[in-house]
Amino acid sequence: MPGGSAQKKSVAFYCQPLYLAGVVAEAEIHYRHRTITPDDVQFVRDLLAADAGLSRRALSLKLCAAWNWVQPNGAPRDMVMRGLLLELERRGLIKLPKARWRTPDGGLRQRQPERIPLLQWPAVAGPVSRLRPLEIRQVRRTPDEGLFNSFIETYHYLGYSRVVGEHLKYLIWAQGIPIACLAWSSAPRHIGCRDRFIGWSAAVRQQNIHLLAYNTRFLILPWARIPHLASHILALVARQISADWNQLYRHPIWFLETFVDPERFRGTCYRAANWIYLGATTGLGKDDHTRKQNRSLKESLGYPLAPDFRKRLGVA
Repeated sequence: MPGGSAQKKSVAFYCQPLYLAGVVAEAEIHYRHRTITPDDVQFVRDLLAADAGLSRRALSLKLCAAWNWVQPNGAPRDMVMRGLLLELERRGLIKLPKARWRTPDGGLRQRQPERIPLLQWPAVAGPVSRLRPLEIRQVRRTPDEGLFNSFIETYHYLGYSRVVGEHLKYLIWAQGIPIACLAWSSAPRHIGCRDRFIGWSAAVRQQNIHLLAYNTRFLILPWARIPHLASHILALVARQISADWNQLYRHPIWFLETFVDPERFRGTCYRAANWIYLGATTGLGKDDHTRKQNRSLKESLGYPLAPDFRKRLGVA
């Protein structure tokens, strides 16, 4: 039976050919580097058979508890488990109860935040030195999270999208006026140039990938006209993000990363804040199986949060 921390090793899982309603399952399947045996599949079937009224969410939570699938902060890995259950059903290994509630868009995006008119906020101008100290607020799970979402939806060229998994959101204020937004999430599982820079093996990466944070959105709000503001904010957030992450998710962060689209941006603010160019992406999506480029190449940039970051990330 799979466990929590014991399942961080990079392994495939195997199921012997099983038959359910005349469907032959594939002999080998892969899901999040976890090992699922035929006995585990039977365990899921037994739970479903024992309670005809069991919901998908209740089943997922029961399995998280039984298999100790939890996040570092102790919360169940509910969404990961539900993804596994859907994969087992797709392969004909189990039959899930009918979904009791479904969002119109399948739950992939939340209702879009309300857009905020530009004229609602006065202009903030001048050198950073005259506006210090800036106020850095982590607004994830706070009343200001809705304001952050609205700013991203209104002014960021990528707009707002729901983040699944560990993530933080920062609002930066100057003289009582919001001037910037930064969003961070769990890092992509595999980026070749980043992994070579860190020097970790696939197994070590799987064990410690949660110690990296990925900057998904960076927005200077249009009424902020402050030279060198972006690089200054990056430096300030780098000093506190590990403690903030630890407070919410019970583990620190030792390395920051982001991608820059060179067709749109030069990444000047990251370089001015001493971020390191790691290399270019391959243009393959995370679920690619063709090995053919299917998106634009991005520049990968990184920022270590400790001199011995490699050691903290498990590199001997």
